Amino acid sequence: MTNNNLSKMVTKQAKVYNKLVLFLAILFSLGGSAFGQVKLGYVNSQLILEKFKDATDAQKQLAEINKAWETEARNMQQELQTKQEELESQSLLLSETKRQEKETELQNLYLRFQQFQQEKWGQQGEAVKKQADLMKPVIDKVNEAIRKVGDEQKFDYIFDTVAGNILHVGANQPDLTEAILQELNTP
Repeated sequence: MTNNNLSKMVTKQAKVYNKLVLFLAILFSLGGSAFGQVKLGYVNSQLILEKFKDATDAQKQLAEINKAWETEARNMQQELQTKQEELESQSLLLSETKRQEKETELQNLYLRFQQFQQEKWGQQGEAVKKQADLMKPVIDKVNEAIRKVGDEQKFDYIFDTVAGNILHVGANQPDLTEAILQELNTP
């Protein structure tokens, strides 16, 4: 789930990067040398998030929260199944009124279960909000480290290979992933 939401964030950034790549392609096709030397670099944001302790800590915290919610959902589902089985086994013995009461109770329990799932994992659910809360400081640190390394090493543009906008990286192009990780891990 974490990787999926992270992929969505990266996809949004990819749109911006794709426009930048198009601009650079046009710039170079018009004679980029007339504009001076452009220094390009790239990073692998997925690798950074896998190796950066703050990111892995946030992902572990999200996994623990999600695990607790899954346990709660499983318990609700078991209760729902138990009530359904009770109703089926007792349906011939119950009066019409009592059977309708139990069916209504079962429907309410099912609605509560669906609502719980939506509240936790829906598009505007707690999981999305919690991930944003926990990952925002991490993403801010990564972006700041990229900016700092870019400024220090005088890069004009730094691309993210995970965003899908770089189809080829030449052997002499600098991979700044390790420099970014070093910057992030410097106290």
